[in-house]
Amino acid sequence: MIVATSAELSGDRTVVARAEALRPAVAAASDEIERDRRLPPALLDKLHEARLFRLLLPRSANGIETDPVTFFHVIETIAQADASAAWCLSQAGGCAMAAAYLDQPVAQAIFGNDPRAVLAWGPGPKVSAIECEGGYRVTGVWAFASGGRHATWLGAHCPIFKADGTPRLDDDGEQAERTMLVRSKDVEWTDIWNTVGLRGTASDQFALNDFFVRSDHSIIREFWRECREHGPLYRMGNGTCYQVGFAGVACGIARGALDCFIDLAKTKVPRSGKSPIRDNAVVQSDLAQAEVSLRAARSLVLQTMAEIWKHLCAGSIITVAQRMSVRVAATHAIHKAREAVDFAYNAAGATAIFESHPLERRFRDIHTVTQQLQGRLSHFETVGAWMMGAESDLTWV
Repeated sequence: MIVATSAELSGDRTVVARAEALRPAVAAASDEIERDRRLPPALLDKLHEARLFRLLLPRSANGIETDPVTFFHVIETIAQADASAAWCLSQAGGCAMAAAYLDQPVAQAIFGNDPRAVLAWGPGPKVSAIECEGGYRVTGVWAFASGGRHATWLGAHCPIFKADGTPRLDDDGEQAERTMLVRSKDVEWTDIWNTVGLRGTASDQFALNDFFVRSDHSIIREFWRECREHGPLYRMGNGTCYQVGFAGVACGIARGALDCFIDLAKTKVPRSGKSPIRDNAVVQSDLAQAEVSLRAARSLVLQTMAEIWKHLCAGSIITVAQRMSVRVAATHAIHKAREAVDFAYNAAGATAIFESHPLERRFRDIHTVTQQLQGRLSHFETVGAWMMGAESDLTWV
């Protein structure tokens, strides 16, 4: 086991400082984000000026190409102010890693030449890409495209079919799949994102109908197959970065909720009570336990990722065991964050049920995070099965 130093666990402070400087502006825009279910243009301008959409983009495409520990800190910092803004940055960060799989001229045209380039994508259950001269004819509907409304490009993940309609098989005998990159202006949008929480992510649905996509505008996301970048970030794939980033979203929500509750508890006197909530021994104990659980879960994510990062920087490719370690740490952090928010919400009493109170939104946001892919409790089953040598599904690890 390699123990990371405090500096390594802190990440690149110059990059994290950009997020810290923007946190007040994000917090000020939070009500507008919630109301309009979008990141407002003025805030997007600030996020682009700070280059926070380019955290995981290769330097060769004018990106920052930072490390995942720094990425966690940035996302967590923004999430303390607004979860939707942080979620969009986390999603866009993982998507930007697509530049590592594109030919250099294409990556430069999409990302390098446009300082406001953002890629978003989402799954589509009934979609297809049919091979044709020079590329593919793409048809389908994709949803959960977080940040798609402010994206310049969208990714449409598709199974590949030959021109005669039969599946194109890969080297393993499975149907080949690729993600097609298309301009956001070329899709048809449907507004479906009326949700409990994370309303500002605008994770809407988009469609394409027999749309031509050039071959060099498609990628395979498996980093070991087509990646042309050699940096350590691209030897672990975007799946790991998503896990770290969305754990950061959850921890940021929880940190904001606990801080908000502490301020409330100092002055709120419950109905029929004689002293503030802070004087309640049960609340005192529960707060301390929520605090230590959140800190421990957060530290596990950072320590695990920092250890793996050292191996990657030494030239290694991420192993299955390391991927399992990140997966279980990230899932654990998401659910410990949810427990911390639940404590704050419940202990605050009726004050927390009003839309005007920050705990109400954080409660909705964290429970939306746990319903997303990264928060699935089944991840624990996958990791446990793998630990004991039983059959396990590695699809989402």
